[in-house]
Amino acid sequence: MTDALRAIQRQIQWNRLIAVVEEQAQTMIRTAFSTTVREAGDLSAGIFDLQGRMLAQAVTGTPGHVNSMAESVGHFLKKFPVHTMQPGDHYITNDPWLGTGHLHDLTVVTPAFRNGRTVGLFANTAHVIDVGGLGMGPEGRSVFEEGLYIPIVKCFDRGRPNETFFDFLRAGSRTPVELEGDVYSLCACNEAGARRLVEMMDEFAMDSLDDLAAHIFDSSLRATVAEIAKLPRGTFRAEIRSDGYEAPVTLRAAMTIHEDRIEVDFAGTSPLSNRGINVPPAYCRAYACFGIKCVVAPEIPNNWASLQPFRMRIPEGCILNAPRPYPVSVRHVIGQLLPDLMMGCLHQAVPERVTAEGSSALWNPPLRGGAQVSGPAAEVEDFEIITFNSGGTGARPTKDGLDATAFPSGVRTMPVEATENVAPVIFWRKELRPDSGGAGRTRGGMGQVMEIGAKNDAEFAVNAIFDRIAHPPKGRDGGHDGAPGWVGLDDPNGTPLRTKGFQIVPKGRRLVLKLPGGGGMGDPRQRDPALVRRDVADGLVSPEAARTLYGVEV
Repeated sequence: MTDALRAIQRQIQWNRLIAVVEEQAQTMIRTAFSTTVREAGDLSAGIFDLQGRMLAQAVTGTPGHVNSMAESVGHFLKKFPVHTMQPGDHYITNDPWLGTGHLHDLTVVTPAFRNGRTVGLFANTAHVIDVGGLGMGPEGRSVFEEGLYIPIVKCFDRGRPNETFFDFLRAGSRTPVELEGDVYSLCACNEAGARRLVEMMDEFAMDSLDDLAAHIFDSSLRATVAEIAKLPRGTFRAEIRSDGYEAPVTLRAAMTIHEDRIEVDFAGTSPLSNRGINVPPAYCRAYACFGIKCVVAPEIPNNWASLQPFRMRIPEGCILNAPRPYPVSVRHVIGQLLPDLMMGCLHQAVPERVTAEGSSALWNPPLRGGAQVSGPAAEVEDFEIITFNSGGTGARPTKDGLDATAFPSGVRTMPVEATENVAPVIFWRKELRPDSGGAGRTRGGMGQVMEIGAKNDAEFAVNAIFDRIAHPPKGRDGGHDGAPGWVGLDDPNGTPLRTKGFQIVPKGRRLVLKLPGGGGMGDPRQRDPALVRRDVADGLVSPEAARTLYGVEV
């Protein structure tokens, strides 16, 4: 075969590999029980070689899952080496330090066999609604309070379910049917990927993935290093503030760009918290790498090799390097700020590629009701549900930020109908929040306003996990900050609630969420007046803001 034909064949094989992992992910979405997976897409899926190195990931998936999972498969191989695996085996864990950062994420690894030989590994991660304990929230003082802790074990042995495992699983959750169903879904999606991989290898008469893996890794590494080489050399520093729990949290980074790698030092970052906002180191690396990659090498496939040039130093004792058994249930509140922190550094090197700060951390109110909240006086059946929502993203150099869009997580906003269909809650209001996007030459994306109640305005609880309230998203290059978030009740006084922690919404009252907007980019007076008038006509910018911030009379 000529070099030209070999190159064409490899490209076809690569495209087929992407199709394989995308079908893997779509199988999970179609079969999942939890709304977090089937509606929001809070999942990841990928294929790995027999050394546990990620070859390809599905387009669907979150960076926190995908890039953490890129490390986790190696931990599975230490417990269950490839030579011990059998067809029909499935392995599972939710260990935050061996998986993707908190107990609500289940990671499953499955071997793929062809002609009796192991040829690859499929892995996936999904966020499930309930694993017992205190529930998803920051209140725990150790990981052992946060839910059922699953070490790396077999959940299926040669195709047979591990009944002891499933007995423990069902006993440890408020939603046992959904949780068990999600485990079956995770295993089914890996099996779908394995079947398609074998079909692909049969078609191309491939005995192993070794040659294709070597090509993918070599191409990805060389391309990433070439992009790094185009950047200015030097060390660039930035910091970002989070509302924290006991006290505000400062995240600091010093990014050094070398000819062939980028090193990030998080020295100066705030110390560990006593509550569940701490971040395991793999999750820190996952989102920091993603933030860098978005700017430096966005077109290069995300795999083991393309992540190698990004090196992290995370000091012991800081909130981004939580050791076992620190509480980590809502590690995303801090971790999802890291791409904005990385862009704060890169803005000094390549300002034309970087966005303003966005709302970043998802606004996912975990809601609970029934007898577990109100006792015998409960007016609704027991329920436990999480709904995924987002504020605005930061303005881009040449385009506005995106309204009510999840970045960096990439999950979808959950339709209110899907949540109302599975829990006795009502969304009375869900609309874009006017004037929440930071003013600028390009404006920040708009946040949302939401009003949520239980059926019959019954009492219920919210486990608040919100941020960007005391420290809103910052603009860049003269752009204004986005509007801060707000959490409270719908009473006449607009009673505020704490931004983190378990709280009761009393009977007759509703929960009101005002999600933050993204920061603006550039001087607002340089914005095209036609765009300002369009925003006013769409109800996104008030006439007063058009006049005072943009200098445009409407």
